[in-house]
Amino acid sequence: MNKTIRRASVFALLLVLALLVRATWVQFYDGTALADDNDNRRNAIATYSRPLGNIIVAGEAITGSTRTKGSDLAYKRTYKDGSLYASVTGYASQAYAPTQLEGIYKDLLNGTDNQLKTVMDTVTGERADPGDVITTIDPAVQKAAYRTLGDTKGGAVAIDPKTGRILAAVSTPSYDPSSLTDANTAGKAWKQLTGDKDKPLTNRALRQPLPPGSTFKLVVAAAALEEGLYKNVDVHTDSPDPYIMPGTVRPLRNENKSAPCKNAPIRVALQYSCNNVFGHMAVQLGQDKVKAMAEKFGFNDEELDVPVRAYPSVYPSDMDKAQTALSGIGQFDVTATPLQMAMVSAAIANGGKLVSPHMVSQITDSGGDVLKDYDDSAGTEEIISSSTAEQLQSAMETVVKDGTGTNALIDGVTVGGKTGTAQHGENNSKTPYAWFTSYGKSDGNGKEVAVAVMVEQSDAARSEVSGNGLAAPVAKAMMEAALKS
Repeated sequence: MNKTIRRASVFALLLVLALLVRATWVQFYDGTALADDNDNRRNAIATYSRPLGNIIVAGEAITGSTRTKGSDLAYKRTYKDGSLYASVTGYASQAYAPTQLEGIYKDLLNGTDNQLKTVMDTVTGERADPGDVITTIDPAVQKAAYRTLGDTKGGAVAIDPKTGRILAAVSTPSYDPSSLTDANTAGKAWKQLTGDKDKPLTNRALRQPLPPGSTFKLVVAAAALEEGLYKNVDVHTDSPDPYIMPGTVRPLRNENKSAPCKNAPIRVALQYSCNNVFGHMAVQLGQDKVKAMAEKFGFNDEELDVPVRAYPSVYPSDMDKAQTALSGIGQFDVTATPLQMAMVSAAIANGGKLVSPHMVSQITDSGGDVLKDYDDSAGTEEIISSSTAEQLQSAMETVVKDGTGTNALIDGVTVGGKTGTAQHGENNSKTPYAWFTSYGKSDGNGKEVAVAVMVEQSDAARSEVSGNGLAAPVAKAMMEAALKS
């Protein structure tokens, strides 16, 4: 063979090898990526070729599937009481990526989850029958929160302190997920929802942290008791009134100017929501100790999955002493979600132990066999000692009986709570946020519940915005629904 032919043969062989390598790469690597691409129409066709599995509340499916007409997508998602449960379910759309539980369990619900596959499914490559998601939501508590929040912009969460089960997660204003399910009509609905100034797609229960105001004083009080700064909630504190924040000439004022806040014990300071006490207390403790306590309760946790990923509630670092004082009353750069403040009350109510909050009880296959039980796997962490928890329970009960939280009183129920009114805007120019966090323990049936409510905006006049006036009635309705026999 002459030299020219030999070189041409080698070159041709190299070209063939390159083509084989490229074909293999496309088939086994790029092919997987292309198959999983959200823009691959075949994925949508396969997903909606048959009914999806369902999300279950109290034994009843709140989702479904219905036949479409004139589309290569044979089925579309439907929702029962969609607006009521939108902050739990999210949406499964033919046009947009699924969210909330629909997104987290999309493989289970469409039958592609490996946990569902039988040996025969693996051999044939057939899609398995879809599974179901069993939630912890109590429809009575969910409805109570949704009804009483009404036309306000806000969020509410209820937790069973003993089990960590989330009984309600409500965000208002809400939206109907059904408006986003059909690819032919979803675009118009999406444009309306994303253009709405009230942001109905925002999950205010889990994913919008805002300044918690005086509800954060519970965290500061817990730190003071745990660190031994004060022996109990009835020992007088070192709290000048007015309290001039360090490095400034600015006093930390109290809302009630006639309240007995000078050197007030923690019980009285919570009862009257004394800013001077908790601002000075935060400075006495130092930001590091307050931060450590806040993080025990769940602040600064960027991986809080319930299983929806909650936005982290924040206790900041690198503050000066004046900023630390403001952080002690839940202001400056402190932020929290209703979920987070419900966790604070839940841990206090449960003797200082926080059970991991979760809104899914079980996932099952199409036959109802349990694939995973989240109730059994919920972890428990001791946040504060039982003696500190008892002290704080006693003080929170005083808040409801004789303090700023009287609108949460319930006959036959021991209720402890804390109000909050958080300022925001330049020079506090905007309408405050109204907060209330509480727990209720039935005197009759032994049931318990912890709740947090945040009202971001309402029709109330600025002077009428308060945790007791706006948020406590919502919490009361939720506790009543959770504790009924």
